[in-house]
Amino acid sequence: MLTARQNLLETIQGGNPDRFVNQFEFLKTLRIDPVAAANRSPKMGEHNVVNSWGVTRSFPEGQPGPFPVHTPDKIVIKDMEDWKTYVKAPTVLFSEADWEPAIKAAEEIDRNEYFVAPFIAPGIFEQCHYLMEIQNCLMAFYEYPDEMKELIKYIADWEVQYAEQLCRYMKPDALFHHDDWGSQISTFLAPDMFAEFYLDAYKQVYGFYKENGVKLIVHHSDSYAATLVPYMIEMGIDIWQGVMTSNDIPGLIKKYGGQISFMGGIDSAAVDYEGWTQEIVDARVREACTACGTRYFIPCGSQGGAMSTFPGVYEAISQGISQMSREMFGCA
Repeated sequence: MLTARQNLLETIQGGNPDRFVNQFEFLKTLRIDPVAAANRSPKMGEHNVVNSWGVTRSFPEGQPGPFPVHTPDKIVIKDMEDWKTYVKAPTVLFSEADWEPAIKAAEEIDRNEYFVAPFIAPGIFEQCHYLMEIQNCLMAFYEYPDEMKELIKYIADWEVQYAEQLCRYMKPDALFHHDDWGSQISTFLAPDMFAEFYLDAYKQVYGFYKENGVKLIVHHSDSYAATLVPYMIEMGIDIWQGVMTSNDIPGLIKKYGGQISFMGGIDSAAVDYEGWTQEIVDARVREACTACGTRYFIPCGSQGGAMSTFPGVYEAISQGISQMSREMFGCA
């Protein structure tokens, strides 16, 4: 039987996996480094927590994660033409002693079985609208294109500085990076505009990781982003995680399989709600696995982690995937 890591590689390289990759089983994500710790995220039920970028966030009960608070008094960038006055990137420089818990956690993971991955969120686009508010951000691409490009470069440069420290101390062999690029039915930016503003920034960041020992780039965007897949490939993304059914995953696999793999196919909103049942979950898992096949596809809920909003749903999806492995691979 292949290890989780080996089975993942067989799947994304078009080899001979012996079962479905079961959600996040191949990936050990870590977010305990000192930079992440300083950028404190609110826990469920906490409100108006200010992070190291000056962004205020709240995590209402029953929601899948924290969200920025953008009342006028809490928006960081008050004037886009003067954004440098408002945006101050947090330090990434900490002592080796500060890094010791993250170093130890990374060293304890069996890299024959798993990939070790820093968990990076928010991504570059999300950081922009966290600092500005989403409507202001989208308008700024038209009204202040030069300033937006400067801001994006500033964020990307900071991400590379952070990556330098992660690669130095934790020596990751994978990266799990969040950045939602669309709604369920459309991208936030037209593909050409997305490429104009974000392609070089992500090539810079992901290129640095690849040059420094990271073998696997997993990018989360639980949205419609099918029209951005060519740019994902150019950026160096190996797995698009969170891919929703609105993207025609079988069509994407047929067109791009071998260049990128797709992790998702089970929309969390369709299974992760009050009153869910194993039967409902199993039906969605079966639909995804039979439609998408056994190469270049990893069945998974669309949420950005080994989690669910309602207790037991993530485990139920995993149980359904194990059953499909028995049926489609004949494994025990």
